[in-house]
Amino acid sequence: MTATLDLLKTRRSVPPPLLDEPGPDRAQLEAILTAASRVPDHGKLAPWRFIVIGGEARSRAGEIIASTFAADNPDASPDRLAQERARLTHAPVVVAVVSRAGPHVKIPEWEQVLSAGAATMNLVIAANAAGFATSWLTEWFAYDRRVLDALGLAPAEKLAGFVHIGRAREVPSDRPRPALDDIVTYL
Repeated sequence: MTATLDLLKTRRSVPPPLLDEPGPDRAQLEAILTAASRVPDHGKLAPWRFIVIGGEARSRAGEIIASTFAADNPDASPDRLAQERARLTHAPVVVAVVSRAGPHVKIPEWEQVLSAGAATMNLVIAANAAGFATSWLTEWFAYDRRVLDALGLAPAEKLAGFVHIGRAREVPSDRPRPALDDIVTYL
């Protein structure tokens, strides 16, 4: 219990450019994804799914991102397009968490969205517990329908985030966290 609490109390994000190989292998990734899927899920809907982006798929996704950016920014410099192209190539593995929340006769959509967020956080915690470092990001392309369509999301699906997973080249200093007195109310 102490190790788990220590992990939760000290966990921090590592920016993707500071994430190196090796990433999780297939067995490690399956264990991480199994833990990620063990979240509250009223109605057993599994209102989320995972897209694993590794190896060359990271570059292919980067081409989609860069071409979408170029279509909206025809004057973008080659350096800027290279930056967009590299968005998903820093970490060895990137997992896109897709929210499949939608209208349901008994389960409020808000609960489904929260379940997708919980799955994303469990993914982060499980990867950290397995010895990896992570960064949960969205960025502009997580909200661009053209990119989402190209990644295979259905029209009603949204992206909860991209979780970048790798080994930390360095761990940045911790950011200030809110004081409990500022965020906790006892009744």
